[in-house]
Amino acid sequence: MTVSLLDPRVPAVLLRIDRNPFHHGTLGAVRSLGRCGVEVHAVAESAGSPVPHSRFLHRMHPPPRPGATPGDIAAVLRRVAARVGRPAVLIPMDDASAIAVSRLYRELTDLFLLPSQPGGLPERVADKAELAEVCRALDLPHPVTLIPESPAQAAAAAWQLGLPVVAKWSRPWLLPPDSDLRSTTLLRSAHEAEALYRRTGDAGSRLLLQAYLPPGPRRDWFFHGYADRSGTVHGGGSGWKHRAWPPGAGLTAEGRWLPNPRLRSAAEDLVRVLGYRGILDLDFRLDPEAGTYHLLDFNPRPGAQFRLFADATGLDVVRALHLDLTHRSLPEPAPLPGRTFVVENYAPLAALRTLPAPGHLSELAWYAPDDRAPGLAMAALWSRHVAHKLPGLLRRTVLPPRRVPPIRTPAPVGRQAGAPDPAPAGVDDPGTDAGGAARRDDEKASSC
Repeated sequence: MTVSLLDPRVPAVLLRIDRNPFHHGTLGAVRSLGRCGVEVHAVAESAGSPVPHSRFLHRMHPPPRPGATPGDIAAVLRRVAARVGRPAVLIPMDDASAIAVSRLYRELTDLFLLPSQPGGLPERVADKAELAEVCRALDLPHPVTLIPESPAQAAAAAWQLGLPVVAKWSRPWLLPPDSDLRSTTLLRSAHEAEALYRRTGDAGSRLLLQAYLPPGPRRDWFFHGYADRSGTVHGGGSGWKHRAWPPGAGLTAEGRWLPNPRLRSAAEDLVRVLGYRGILDLDFRLDPEAGTYHLLDFNPRPGAQFRLFADATGLDVVRALHLDLTHRSLPEPAPLPGRTFVVENYAPLAALRTLPAPGHLSELAWYAPDDRAPGLAMAALWSRHVAHKLPGLLRRTVLPPRRVPPIRTPAPVGRQAGAPDPAPAGVDDPGTDAGGAARRDDEKASSC
């Protein structure tokens, strides 16, 4: 892909509300667009992040404050738009951002270029309980999911589903940033399910318990794509997680591009039936006994490993979005099956074996030959991060485990996800801490 394919007159604004300084997907988007001459702005946390060190980033902007309302987020984006000075492509980089932008669509269309789609759809598919209903309605394989309504029902649901069981918060973007709660947890006892349910007030959304599909070789898959104005899917592909962090239930630490027509077909069916427009990241797990791929997550934004699917023309989902929203033609796909993507801080040994390969068949999340500073910054910042976390990890490892009390007679379980249920109460969008440093580096690459 040459720089003339993207319109360098149209800037891009990346919005990330979630406080995660080590989000490599944000850096991937900065590089993807910046290499094509696009002026890239990032509205995200900058303290302790390697992203501001990228030579392809034009400027960092302070993000919304913690607990920001939709009005607060709109005010932040209006200030950014005034600084940019011309309409820009707005790209949400996390679920909270995608949901906020969807809610604010009418307010933002005069300032930013955005895909048009049914109102509230990003929030519907990102909500784990709503996704179970979508899968039921479309007859799409999805793990059996129960929604307990009391601690006793949580314990009973764990027994009913069979241990171990997967626990998920239906709206993980509402989890407090400094909490020890995780969006997904593997529970090994009914007591753990009961105890986790008691944290519902802290989590801010409902607890779901889901039948566990064990991981294994070639069982964890994902599909990335961009649905254009007509609903045609571009700029992505299917891949499998060779390594995940945390193992078995986490993000992709090492992934490989492998064509899977069944996953593409499922993604295209979802786009067609739902009317979805924009970037999507789907997570699947194969049930080898039934030979079916279960949809686990629908993320209405770029997946952190989206650069895995940069094809021979340089097209990826972020570039596809920019091309489509600026009314430019998208090139014919030129897939690179076998291409790999490795996140150095989660798979360091694999990263040591992954060097830039001929034909662009491998990529690291942080280090790049034409943009070395973020990789160096990540190494230093991650070392400090690990040193800070190590004492707590050692305490949990050395201290004897707490004795688990016996479980009471199980109560009737809660309803199964997908059954009729009153709509959940509305919630405000979370924000992030302010504090970003503006910077500009006029050195840009001459081509993509």
